[in-house]
Amino acid sequence: MSANEYVVRTKGLMKEFKLGDEVVKALNGVDLDIKRGEYLSIMGPSGSGKSTLFNAIGGLDRPDSGSVFINDTDMAQLDPRELAYLRCHTIGYIFQTFNLLPSMTALENVTLPTVFAGMTTDDGIERGIQVLTMVGLQHRLHHRPTQLSGGQQQRVAIARALANNPSIVLADEPTGNLDLKTGEEIIALLRELNKKEGVTIISATHDYKMVDVSDRVVWIRDGKIAKIEERADITLSVGGMQGTEEE
Repeated sequence: MSANEYVVRTKGLMKEFKLGDEVVKALNGVDLDIKRGEYLSIMGPSGSGKSTLFNAIGGLDRPDSGSVFINDTDMAQLDPRELAYLRCHTIGYIFQTFNLLPSMTALENVTLPTVFAGMTTDDGIERGIQVLTMVGLQHRLHHRPTQLSGGQQQRVAIARALANNPSIVLADEPTGNLDLKTGEEIIALLRELNKKEGVTIISATHDYKMVDVSDRVVWIRDGKIAKIEERADITLSVGGMQGTEEE
């Protein structure tokens, strides 16, 4: 597979944090290639480094050393303005806590990224309605977050992530604050968008249900990739998985 068939590549990522007198290696030489159009789940125990890796891929945090390439662009070589442009136009973000602005309607929350992308107001509204319809919320355009259920708020967050037509969507524990049924609906929705829209989805998650829709699962432990598994090689079982490392 040629380099341009990868949407994300990381090379030798290192990231350290100081906790008192102790130095913790959150990332310890991570090499990872993510294919265009792939649904990838990053899993591992708390403190394993998966959130740090997630943040490095999304340009939310710079590694101490090593490189992150997005569509063959080395993020370390970008100045703050160029990095902001890449993040705005290439990456959509979904957070566990939704991060919706409470004073804004669903449509206003979704169209906000289009303002930063330089889209006209009319085009932004048209795109906002389109993506909210895509996630099944065409009847909730003018509702504020407090008027929506948790699942509906996460659908708004997904629509917002898609507003600028990104090639990558980063989902950080997207089912973490949802009940079982709603979590399953969100997982199914993400997979549907991945298949229909061709968006690469990278999820940092503890939710084993995410494994079933993933193309590959990356297991992180102690800041390193413990192993990478194809979905076909993973057997789901009650209370855990066979052929994987337990949390």
